[in-house]
Amino acid sequence: MWPKILLRGGRVAAGLCPALGPRLAARFPPQRTPENRLAPQRNLHATAARALPLIPIVVEQTGRGERAYDIYSRLLRERIVCVMGPIDDSVASLVIAQLLFLQSESNKKPIHMYINSPGGVVTSGLAIYDTMQYILNPICTWCVGQAASMGSLLLAAGTPGMRHSLPNSRIMIHQPSGGARGQATDIAIQAEEIMKLKKQLYSIYAKHTKQSLQVIGFGGSDLSAGRMGGFSLKITTLPTPTICALS
Repeated sequence: MWPKILLRGGRVAAGLCPALGPRLAARFPPQRTPENRLAPQRNLHATAARALPLIPIVVEQTGRGERAYDIYSRLLRERIVCVMGPIDDSVASLVIAQLLFLQSESNKKPIHMYINSPGGVVTSGLAIYDTMQYILNPICTWCVGQAASMGSLLLAAGTPGMRHSLPNSRIMIHQPSGGARGQATDIAIQAEEIMKLKKQLYSIYAKHTKQSLQVIGFGGSDLSAGRMGGFSLKITTLPTPTICALS
C-alpha cells in the first residue's frame, strides 16, 4: 500500500514545488497492483471476445462513508446464493465457498439459493449437493427460469417445505448421458460406472421426493413447474404490478 501513499505525496509536492513533482514521479513510478493489473484488458473488444457479462456495482452509504459491492457480494450479505448457468468445477467452487462462509456466520439462519441452470457436470453438482447436506442451515431453493439435470437435483435438495418455483419455470430430470470410447473392456467398464451413477442419482431424487425409484425413472422428462411427482414445490405467484399515472 505504501507506493500509493508516496504517489499521493508526489502529487501534493508537485502542487507546492513544480520542480519536485517530476523527481518523485521518476523515483517512485506507478506500481501495478492487483487492482490495475488487468485494467489495460478491460476494453470492449476483450469483453466481447471473452463474452463476460457486466456485473453491476452497488454503492451504499454507511457511517464510515461509501462502500461499493458487486451485486453478488451484496446479495451474499442477504444470504442469497445464485446458481446461474451450466454447472462446472468453477461454479461449484464458488457456490461451495459461499455456503461454507454463510454457515460460519450463522448455522441457523436460512440460506436462499436461486437456480437457473441447464445442468452440467455430475461430479460438480454432487459436490454442491454434498455441501448443502453437510451444513446445518435450512436451505430455501428457488427455481427461476429452469432447473434441468443437475439443476433439478439441487432444487430437490432444498429443505422440505422451502422449495419454490416461479410460475413460468421448468424442471427437467433425465438419465445421465455420456459417451464411451476405447476397447470393448473399457466401454463395458464405463457403461457399468454410468449405470451406478444413474442408481445413485435416482436414489437422491427418491430420498428428497419420497417417491419410489420406479416413479423417479418414469418421470424423467421435461415438465412444467410443480408437476414433477413428489417435488412438493410451492408455486410462488407474482404480485400484481402497481400502475402509476404520469402527470
